[in-house]
Amino acid sequence: MSNVPVAVVTGSNKGIGLAIVRALCKQFQGDVYLTARDPGRGQEAVAKLQEEGLRPLFHQLDIDDLQSIRALRDFLKEKYGGLNVLVNNAGIAFKVQDTTPFAVQAEVTLKTNFFGIRNVCTELLPLIKPYGRVVNVSSMVSCSALKGCSQELQQKFRSDTITEDELVQLMTKFVEDAKKGVHQKEGWPNTAYGVSKIGVTVLSRIQARVLNEKRKGDHILLNACCPGWVRTDMAGPQATKSPDEGAETPVYLALLPSNADAPQGQFVSDKTVRTW
Repeated sequence: MSNVPVAVVTGSNKGIGLAIVRALCKQFQGDVYLTARDPGRGQEAVAKLQEEGLRPLFHQLDIDDLQSIRALRDFLKEKYGGLNVLVNNAGIAFKVQDTTPFAVQAEVTLKTNFFGIRNVCTELLPLIKPYGRVVNVSSMVSCSALKGCSQELQQKFRSDTITEDELVQLMTKFVEDAKKGVHQKEGWPNTAYGVSKIGVTVLSRIQARVLNEKRKGDHILLNACCPGWVRTDMAGPQATKSPDEGAETPVYLALLPSNADAPQGQFVSDKTVRTW
């Protein structure tokens, strides 16, 4: 078993994920794993970074596939005895002009952006070593979507005592309401991506709280963040930040020094804690 520290970035063969891997290869003292659903694309991305003189490693990971997540878990356990840094970056978004029915968009988006990330956390959080860092990439859209929710839903999502099970029930209800065509009547905003990112931000708050309760002495810090509006396939060419600029806040959180005790369970944008 290797004593080398290890970092994993999900969905990192392009865009912000690739930029996070690039930055970690330069700044993190240990092995950095680039992951992708498609091994071919993943290996291509690794080769690209190798041309820059960096040394990322590759492991296949499809966050929509529990077996794939568990294969990564078992590999990390066996080779490293755990994990030091986890950046949950993988995510999807339908384009604004996409004509896919909203019910389908809701189901597909939540499957990856919320349930996929949750599955990764369920399997990998127990592997996080003392002084480990976990970063869940959310979005400022989670804040605007929260404001578009009914008062009742806002209260639930802002609650300091909401449980993971309760959050899962709410996310499931959104998908069901969307399928019935009653999501707006039930107090939801008309954005599947926004609701999925509410889920990520709230999940992060819950997970940090549980870590504080169950593993207080391990000094693990877990936060959600917004990378900003970044020029990627997802956001398009008009966005204001380059992928490397978008990687700055996630990397800052991934590399918080071992004597740091904050931020914890926060939503961070431009390296600044935002009110939720």
